[in-house]
Amino acid sequence: MAGALLLFTACATIGPPQPPSLDLPKPPADLRAVRKGDRVILTWTIPSVTTDRQTVHSLGPTRICRASRPELKQCGTAVGEVQTAVPNPSLNAKQKLLGSYTDALPAALETDSPASEIFYAVDVLNRDGRSAGLSNRVNVRMIRTLPAPQGFQARVTSQGVVLSWIGERTTPQEGIHYVYRVYRGREGQERTLLAELPFGDEHTVTLTDSEIEWERNYQYTAETVTVIAEKNKPDVQVEGEETPPVKVFADDVFPPAVPSGLQAAFSGPGQQPFIDLAWAPGSDADLAGYNVYRHTEGSSSTKLNGELIRTPAYRDGRIESGKNYFYSVTAVDERGNESAHSDEASEAAP
Repeated sequence: MAGALLLFTACATIGPPQPPSLDLPKPPADLRAVRKGDRVILTWTIPSVTTDRQTVHSLGPTRICRASRPELKQCGTAVGEVQTAVPNPSLNAKQKLLGSYTDALPAALETDSPASEIFYAVDVLNRDGRSAGLSNRVNVRMIRTLPAPQGFQARVTSQGVVLSWIGERTTPQEGIHYVYRVYRGREGQERTLLAELPFGDEHTVTLTDSEIEWERNYQYTAETVTVIAEKNKPDVQVEGEETPPVKVFADDVFPPAVPSGLQAAFSGPGQQPFIDLAWAPGSDADLAGYNVYRHTEGSSSTKLNGELIRTPAYRDGRIESGKNYFYSVTAVDERGNESAHSDEASEAAP
C-alpha cells in the first residue's frame, strides 16, 4: 500500500513536456532614423529576449531593409547587415545595448519633391538565420539637401569668437525654407546648439559667440537644414552635411577700453598740497584696475602706483610747488592686458 502511494505521488510531480524554444529574437520596436545629407543613421535596441520570453544567448546578423513603399512586410534584398553583440543578461532595463547602421543614400533617391519618402526596417536573425519578423517601420524624407556652409571660419576678438561663412543663394519654393545651425563643442563636454539663423540675402553671414570662457579650446561646426512646412502637422526638418570642425583657442590678448573723462584738481592752502585725479569707471567685465602715469614738461612718463588702483580715483601727494604736472590713466584686465593711455589732464602746483 505504501509503495502504491509513493508511486502515485511521484507521478503527480511530472508536468507535461515543454515545447523547445524557437530561439527567435523579439523584433525591435524602437527603430529610429535620422537623415544627415546623403546618409541615414539607424539605431535600435538589440533584443535581449526571444518571442517566447527566453533570454537571448546568441544572435545572427541584423539585416537592414529599405523600400520605396510603406508596405514593407518582408526584407527582400537587404541594403546591408551588421553583426550585433548579445546583450549582457546582467544589464538592467536602463542599460539597453544599441545597434546602429549608416546607410549611404544613392543620389538617384534624392528628389525636389518634399513629399518623397523611403522606408526602413531591421530584421534581427538568430544563429540559424531565422527571425520573428521585421521591426517597426520608419520613414525618411528624400528631398534634396543643401551643401554645408562654404568658407566656414572662426576668429577670436575682444567680443568673443566671430564665426563667418558665405551665404547660400536659393530659389524660393512653396512650403520650404532653410536655416543655418551652428554648434559649439568643448573638450570633455557634449556639443550644444549655439544658434539657428534663417537664410537671408547676405553675401557673408556672421555670428558672434560672446558666451565663451577665455583660455579654453572650442570647436565649431555648421550645417544647413531644409524645413518642410505641412498643414496641421509639425515641420519636417532634414539636416544637410556639416562643415569640417573649426578649432580655436580663446586666448584673451585684448586690453580693456581706454579710460575717459580724466580730470585733475589741485588742493593746497592750509594743508599738505596734493592733486586729485578722477575719471569715468570702466565697463569691461574682466576689468582688474587702473594704472596712473605722470610726467612734467620735457620728461618721460612714470607710473605712480605700485598695486593696481581698484577705483577710478587717485590722490598724488608727491608734488612740488611751481611745477606743472601731466597725468594719464590706463585700464588693466584680469589677465594683465593693459589699455592705451587716456587723454592727458594737466594741473599746476602754485
